[in-house]
Amino acid sequence: MLPHVPALGWSESALRAGLRDIGADAESAAWLFPRGPAGMAEAWSDLADRDMTAEAAGEGLHELRVPARIRTLVAIRLQGQAAHREAVRRALAILALPWNYAAAVRATARTVDAMWQAAGDASTDISFYTRRATLAGVYGATLGYWLRNPDPEAVLSFLDRRLADVARLQRPRRKAA
Repeated sequence: MLPHVPALGWSESALRAGLRDIGADAESAAWLFPRGPAGMAEAWSDLADRDMTAEAAGEGLHELRVPARIRTLVAIRLQGQAAHREAVRRALAILALPWNYAAAVRATARTVDAMWQAAGDASTDISFYTRRATLAGVYGATLGYWLRNPDPEAVLSFLDRRLADVARLQRPRRKAA
């Protein structure tokens, strides 16, 4: 389906074309994604999360500090979708619609949770939520930058600055004398 998304969008037409490409019954498009384009985009995001996690398993993340783990995971996620940049753009446009808010929240929560799980986070207290909320902001900003800038080094520099911003917020401040 993905090769057809730039021309046909996240639609039943693109799904039917993709099914025909693999020799499957195009009529099954009617029942595969009952929530329509938002369900298709959410399912693709879930697949990208699983692909990212599988690729990260061979990266030796446990040897890195936590910010480097997160950086590596975001880089893996973006590299995995580089060939489908227009499909990502169209998926975000669909998920940004008000009536698809729940799908957008689920996809974002699943992605940042997959990143933290792959990074080895085992927190069960309030930091479980604050880490994921913070990463959602960092990842969302980086994803937006990535859509506008195809240079991987520029994107990683942008991500590094966002991670440095988060680290700066977490440092204790000195009290004035």
